[in-house]
Amino acid sequence: MTARFSGKTALVTGAGSGLGRAVALAFAAQGANVVVAGRGRATLDETVAQAARQAGAGGTVVAVTADVSRSEDVRALVRESVERFGSLDVAVNNAGVFRGGGPVAELSEEDWRTLLDVNVTGVLLSMQAEIDAMRSQEGGGAIVNVSSNLGAHLRVPGVAGYVASKAAVSALTRAAAVDHIQDGVRINAVSPGPAATAMSLLPGESDAERAVRMKGESPLGRVSTTAEVAAAVLYLASADAASVVGTDLVVDGGASA
Repeated sequence: MTARFSGKTALVTGAGSGLGRAVALAFAAQGANVVVAGRGRATLDETVAQAARQAGAGGTVVAVTADVSRSEDVRALVRESVERFGSLDVAVNNAGVFRGGGPVAELSEEDWRTLLDVNVTGVLLSMQAEIDAMRSQEGGGAIVNVSSNLGAHLRVPGVAGYVASKAAVSALTRAAAVDHIQDGVRINAVSPGPAATAMSLLPGESDAERAVRMKGESPLGRVSTTAEVAAAVLYLASADAASVVGTDLVVDGGASA
């Protein structure tokens, strides 16, 4: 494992499980100091514990509770990250929710507002605080927003609220990238399809049953591993992607091709 993020500070929201945890552990394995954020302290502490057990991890991982839909929480999170490690070099805005499966006519206002508050406003507020920190430091920084192949790339019945929120993340990412590249802040998105997390399981479905289903639904024939999605995030955050600005990298096994 290389240490291409040695001495860098990475902030990962929604890092208590799933893709967020995988991304945080990948940054730590490559030498970064990582701040893992989320609403639940217990799951964040487990991410920190896994990082401590990870062979070859060179960075320090600390947990900070925060609700990304609250601007005061996000600004305190970014401030604590900078105060703890001296800079904010990378931010991965992964926190998101899924609500309201069903047709548009049956989508509740509560579910709609929750999707917008967390998936869209949460990304906006996070980027605002992160950009403020990054553009004030030498070397700027890189932001990767986690969107979805459901949205700008693919639509399926019954998830209109989620699709709309993630399409907004993809569009917001591109707009922010153009607005702030001259500030030294490079912004991109990763749009995963089904990955090996609980979110890709149908109600009551087992991992084995999902594997059978994906053989028929995905051109690749399987879900992406969390490590595969994390690798895409780390690429966009790295110096290898220095001229990649405003892209939306789809990692979905060809589902939206």
